Amino acid sequence: MSAEDPTQDVGDLTHNFSQLNAGDGDGPIIQRSEEEYASSQLTLRAIVSSKEAGVIIGKAGKNVADLRDETGVRAGVSKVVPGVHDRVLTVTGALAGLSQAYRIVSKGLLEGAPAMGMGGPLSTAGTHPVRLLISHNQMGTIIGRQGLKIKQIQDQSGVRMVAQKEMLPQSTERIVEIQGTPEGIEKAVWEIGKCLIDDSERGYGTVLYNPAVRVQTGAGPLTNGGPSMASPIPQRSYNRTGHGDDFRDAPPQTYRRSGSDAANRPPPPTTTEDGEEIQTQNISIPSDMVGCIIGRGGSKISEIRKSSGARISIAKAPHDESGERMFTITGSATSNEKALYLLYENLEAEKMRRSQNPQE
Repeated sequence: MSAEDPTQDVGDLTHNFSQLNAGDGDGPIIQRSEEEYASSQLTLRAIVSSKEAGVIIGKAGKNVADLRDETGVRAGVSKVVPGVHDRVLTVTGALAGLSQAYRIVSKGLLEGAPAMGMGGPLSTAGTHPVRLLISHNQMGTIIGRQGLKIKQIQDQSGVRMVAQKEMLPQSTERIVEIQGTPEGIEKAVWEIGKCLIDDSERGYGTVLYNPAVRVQTGAGPLTNGGPSMASPIPQRSYNRTGHGDDFRDAPPQTYRRSGSDAANRPPPPTTTEDGEEIQTQNISIPSDMVGCIIGRGGSKISEIRKSSGARISIAKAPHDESGERMFTITGSATSNEKALYLLYENLEAEKMRRSQNPQE
């Protein structure tokens, strides 16, 4: 089977920054029947190796075409990028078909692993791992309070699940690895899908992981523990779902002023001087990382503002019990994207510095 994919369409691409008790019953719960879950539309992505992609696609795309016909989902694998070994499988459709699709994918990988040289630790006791991509904002719903939900999913499906604590580079997605039989993976995906449907609002605005971003950006070297502000800024580093909770495109905020002159003041502008629409996006940052973003005397945040052209305001206190503080970014789409990129560069540089100097 060939790993090349000349025609596949990815379809609709629609430690831990989020609290782990999200979706623990604090908000209103919508009761859904199993039939309603089964027909609910969902997109679920997974990371696959190039060899795994070849198995999923099949010769001349036969396997993925059969998958679509059998389950009714839209499915595709991202194109090959030189120097990048991982690709992204995207499956969109009703949850019933989506969970069946991942059973078929898992079975195909299990049967195709020996022929593709993927035996050994990847395939043990009739199982093959599937690495799902989950928004960090929704991870708490899957884990549950004190890990009860993830334990329940494992007990019901017979799989073993491991949720990575760190977000993938330049994204707000994390990996949940599922190791189990194809039937067990189908049951696990069904339960995970129900969690994602119940907690769909937290998934809006997810910055989707793109394995090729690092190759495309050509980011410069880190300087003094932070990013080089001269580093090239990618134009398409972030793929957003277009809604938002954490990274959201919100209407321009209107600020009320006290005093008798409030009614006479013009409303805030809705476009930049160049005529671009002003957007507002929010990102939550752990309190213990805020200092590395601000810098001594506000030097780093000032440089990010100047380099990106976006306004960045920082909440003085955490916005909830997670201890995270909200950064509000306001500007054109290009300015906001550049600001997000620079914020992530600073955070990754600080995490690397701390890992190299754990005694601090």
